Amino acid sequence: MNEPIPGNLLFNSLRDKDAIILASNIRIPAGLLEGLFRAAKNLDSAIIFEIARSECNIGRGYTGMVPNEYAEAVKMAAEEVDFDVWALHADHITLKEGSPKDIAETEKLVEAQIDAGFTSFAIDASYLFNHQGGNVREELARNIDVTTELAKHIESRMRGRPFGLEVEVGEIGKKDFQGQVVTTPEEAVTFVRALNENDVYPQVLAIANGASHGNVYDTHGNMMEQVSIDIPQTKAVARALRENYLDVRIAQHGITGTPRELIKRVFPRGDIIKGNVATFWQNLVLNTYKVYQPELYQDIYNWTLETYRSKDPEISDKELFGKNVKYAVGEFRERIDDVDEETVDAIEALSYGECLMFLNAFGSKGTASIVRKML
Repeated sequence: MNEPIPGNLLFNSLRDKDAIILASNIRIPAGLLEGLFRAAKNLDSAIIFEIARSECNIGRGYTGMVPNEYAEAVKMAAEEVDFDVWALHADHITLKEGSPKDIAETEKLVEAQIDAGFTSFAIDASYLFNHQGGNVREELARNIDVTTELAKHIESRMRGRPFGLEVEVGEIGKKDFQGQVVTTPEEAVTFVRALNENDVYPQVLAIANGASHGNVYDTHGNMMEQVSIDIPQTKAVARALRENYLDVRIAQHGITGTPRELIKRVFPRGDIIKGNVATFWQNLVLNTYKVYQPELYQDIYNWTLETYRSKDPEISDKELFGKNVKYAVGEFRERIDDVDEETVDAIEALSYGECLMFLNAFGSKGTASIVRKML
């Protein structure tokens, strides 16, 4: 059986290698999972499949899936393709309140993810930033405390089994009156050092560095490239972590829309160890539906506009659809799961080629063999 391996094994094996591990959120599994696994096998690349709390949870999330359903779909695809070096990552286990109720509900989700076979976890308590704090440590105190509590819970529930751990110091895509808020080296070092003092040792740190989740649009409502990632700041944060002997590297969120030639040319591989791609794969499926499932696509399009137009009346139909169509996935889950084999084959073929491009840009060819040596 090609079961998922612990995320920490991937991260520790590939730390400071000239490579980024592709981590993909697959909201619509059929065809995509097989295409990505085949690309990873072709290039001998370690790969991560992930899903966020908002996408998939005990209440099904906006994809209409619970953790066990997602895990089983990925495991079946791994078995079909016969590929072994992959991890199953719980992306953005987000806590926005940090209240006892919030923490208790999150612990239940984590338990469901562990029972489903997840081998890596991303705790996101970045919303719990104290703007009234007198210094960086005080500003991050609640994030540190909640992250520590949940990490300890994961450790306890894993019962000695190794696992990957990603934590988040800066809210991705957050803006203030000056524009994008970015994580400083001091914030990153303070956060990770405090976690280490609490006997929590993440391998990966998500930072705010100018990226945004999902599709990005210009003022006219046209989709545009994601080129706002602050590479110098990212390098500065990574350098500070190294200089302070903290064995943590960076997770780059919000890569959808970033040109892959730009990724290959300027992304600091080794500083960035994990690259998240989510909405890109959703876009690929929807574009395939336009040709292979036009009636389904039109129904998804109409439902999205009808449901969300009143919430954002000023933006174009294209932007409204692009920003909200993810919520239609669960609504149309049954019909999505019932598309014909020809459609699934087209999705697999397209995703295979696109994944090869990401893996090449990430420099991840041969990383699976490096990980295997550590098994």
